Amino acid sequence: MPRRLEPGGRLVLASHNPGKLAEIADLVRPFAQDVVSSGAFGLPEPVEDAPDFVGNARIKALAAARATGLPALADDSGFCAGALDGRPGVHSARWAGPGKDFAAAMARVHREIGPVGDRAAWFIAALCLGWPDGHTETFVGRVDGIAIFPPRGTLGFGYDPMFVPTGATETFGEMEPEAKHAVSHRARAFAQLIAECLT
Repeated sequence: MPRRLEPGGRLVLASHNPGKLAEIADLVRPFAQDVVSSGAFGLPEPVEDAPDFVGNARIKALAAARATGLPALADDSGFCAGALDGRPGVHSARWAGPGKDFAAAMARVHREIGPVGDRAAWFIAALCLGWPDGHTETFVGRVDGIAIFPPRGTLGFGYDPMFVPTGATETFGEMEPEAKHAVSHRARAFAQLIAECLT
């Protein structure tokens, strides 16, 4: 049986990314969790050296849970291009460099795909709930679509402006938050988390 979160309990969001924090807080809010970011505790970002999204989400969740004594929710997600064998993938943030320059990262993706390369792309999100005793519950969501260039839209964050999900005409960067939440990789992972651990 999956371990469940107590209604009204405190939940640490193990992220220093303002965009992710806002998006996850919106998803958690209906479930009466008292949400606080790991940044509010002054926690450092752990080294994410796992080879996959699930492993990195687990590293972040357990580091925050053990440091605070509270359940912690971590996300590890990334943008994957078919023509690049799934890159940047787990290295999505690193492609943006220390200054988090995602305009440069999107330009790099476009440049490496080339003018006639395969435009298939997808986002993956792994969510991990971790407890101080080391227990974890992990959920993975994926959304497929195409990579476009130049990027469009100023909403969202990261690679959102260059991604059009299958069946849509707007990029994630053009979608209002409610529309993105309806189809995003993070929302799909979160729906599994809600069913197993929150309802």
